[in-house]
Amino acid sequence: MEWTVKELAERAGISGRTLRHYHDIGLLEPDRVGSNGYRYYGPDAVTRLHRILLLRDTGMALGEIAAVLDAPEATTAEIEALQAHLRQLVADREALDRRIDTVEHTLAMRRQGREPQMDVMLQGFNDRYEDEVVQRWGREAFEVSNRWWHSKSVRRQREWKDAAEALLARWRELQEEGCDPDSAAAQEHAAVHLAWFADIPGTPTHAGDAERSTAMVLGVAAKYETDPDFHRAFGSRAAARFAATALRIHVQHPS
Repeated sequence: MEWTVKELAERAGISGRTLRHYHDIGLLEPDRVGSNGYRYYGPDAVTRLHRILLLRDTGMALGEIAAVLDAPEATTAEIEALQAHLRQLVADREALDRRIDTVEHTLAMRRQGREPQMDVMLQGFNDRYEDEVVQRWGREAFEVSNRWWHSKSVRRQREWKDAAEALLARWRELQEEGCDPDSAAAQEHAAVHLAWFADIPGTPTHAGDAERSTAMVLGVAAKYETDPDFHRAFGSRAAARFAATALRIHVQHPS
């Protein structure tokens, strides 16, 4: 089977001018040129064109592509370029999947007459408190935790949010049951809360830095007490204050 310039260009998604240019510079020779001047391309030429287009997408110059394709064996340059291109394509696909998840989530919320909401529990580790996180624990801590959160699919973010809500609901239960912040039940849940912090990459707790972990927990406890968003997340201002006090006791007076 053979294809003319027009037929091959349509199948490859490029222009006929591009094919003719590749011929002119010796990058892609047609199998034959008819008496009418038409170029005809067979399977071997199509295979070479496929490789040309792949390498072109990596950003490799046409002269380099010619050298790679004319080498007797597959070159390191071709393999490395294609590997790097594959990694980029995978990253692009993952980014597109996240965008699709976000649109689906937003659409679902809109259909329910609700506003898409960011998870308030992670606000201490992402965009809203970026300056504070960077100042206290460094740019790398912010970037790592932020990438961790935004790399999650909407489903994973929702699962994480459900677990966070259960964590906070337990604080309210303990407070409403009349427990003291230094009670065994409250301190046991404080340990669970710290383990929850430790699951978040970029936090000092995740890194096992005891001194900076204490500073982080004290800072977060202050947010729990003063930030109305957290009061709502805990279910009441009293529950948020109870949790803050119990966490302070846990890190300042470990048993």
